[in-house]
Amino acid sequence: MTHPLVLQLRFTRSEFLRAIDGVSDADARRRILPMNCISWNVGHLAWQEQRYWLWRGQGAYLLPRVNEQYAYGAPASTPPLAEALDSWRTITQAADPWLETLNADKLLEPHPFSGNPQDGQFTFGTLMQRVIYHYWYHTGENMSIRQQLGHHGLPEFVGNIDDEAPFIAG
Repeated sequence: MTHPLVLQLRFTRSEFLRAIDGVSDADARRRILPMNCISWNVGHLAWQEQRYWLWRGQGAYLLPRVNEQYAYGAPASTPPLAEALDSWRTITQAADPWLETLNADKLLEPHPFSGNPQDGQFTFGTLMQRVIYHYWYHTGENMSIRQQLGHHGLPEFVGNIDDEAPFIAG
């Protein structure tokens, strides 16, 4: 059975995509300072999912260029939306089978951040929450960008969480 936190991640991903549905490439590449553009935000979340689920979880970097272009602190850029979405889809699809293996024990198991004991530890449960909250942050940012660009008919509230990701007692 899929862990409830993984279900929440999947719902959050779908809401992130819903918030950019219908955005043109030109608008996705417009940067309203100090924010990044929508397409960069898509690539940035692909970077985080790759970093956590593929690299930390499985020891693999599927798309090394994503680390260079979209990492926290990377130079600002305005990539094509289709390119960013393709990277995002490739990474999230590659991560999904591994995410299906997670259970409460695996989510709570401590892992070192690096080979240096002073760097501390993480759990995949905490990283999962970090990713979910990071998605919501950028979903709001993307909606703000869209409002500033004059887009109309935007989603006004969280989607169908009752059916797609209801609360499940742990």
